[in-house]
Amino acid sequence: MTTSRPAGVPARGVQLKSVSLRQQAREALRTRIVLGQIEPGRVESVINLASELGVSVTPVREAVMDLANLGMVEIIRNRGFRVPVLTDHDLEEIFRVRTMLEVPAMVELAELADRAPVARFRQLAEQITDAAREGDLVAFLDLDRQFHLGLLELLGNRRLVGMVGQLRDQARMEGLQRLADQGELTQSGEEHLTIVDAITGGDGELTAALMRKHLTHSRGIWAGRVEDGA
Repeated sequence: MTTSRPAGVPARGVQLKSVSLRQQAREALRTRIVLGQIEPGRVESVINLASELGVSVTPVREAVMDLANLGMVEIIRNRGFRVPVLTDHDLEEIFRVRTMLEVPAMVELAELADRAPVARFRQLAEQITDAAREGDLVAFLDLDRQFHLGLLELLGNRRLVGMVGQLRDQARMEGLQRLADQGELTQSGEEHLTIVDAITGGDGELTAALMRKHLTHSRGIWAGRVEDGA
């Protein structure tokens, strides 16, 4: 099985198509921020970014405004924008809140009488693993987002989905490139498979344990930090 680059999420240096430029610019910028390709704390020019993406300034400026509303960037008047510097304490806060939200939610899915909709996420988990194996970080991030937010959507709580989505955007994944280069990202991808199996098997306790371990990476190896016990 192979994975292709998700539509609307161009790689670094690839120019955008003339459809939904604001959305494409937003997703391109979101990906660069999460992967650490934009240096935190450094003021970036909207004009330079627009030139690199091959579009006018307007959709890029609108995309920056969108991401500022999500807390992903800070707008510097008459200069551009910058990505906030995240400390270990910031990552710890994000991890703890995500754990409080996502672990009980996945346990709830495991305890539902009808867990049939969860089964289709196994294919998505396999695609995540394939992307990890191939070192396709753009596809990995996009599929990973679809996986986790998609599972939450099954509970029918749009506020929960929105909160977790925003927390994911505020995190950093600088460590993914190193993991991919060392061939160690596949293990993270395979964790999605075990989570799906635990939920579909109705094992709430195992689901909780697997989700906690999985989310621990957000303040550890995914963020380029050493994890406890590693």
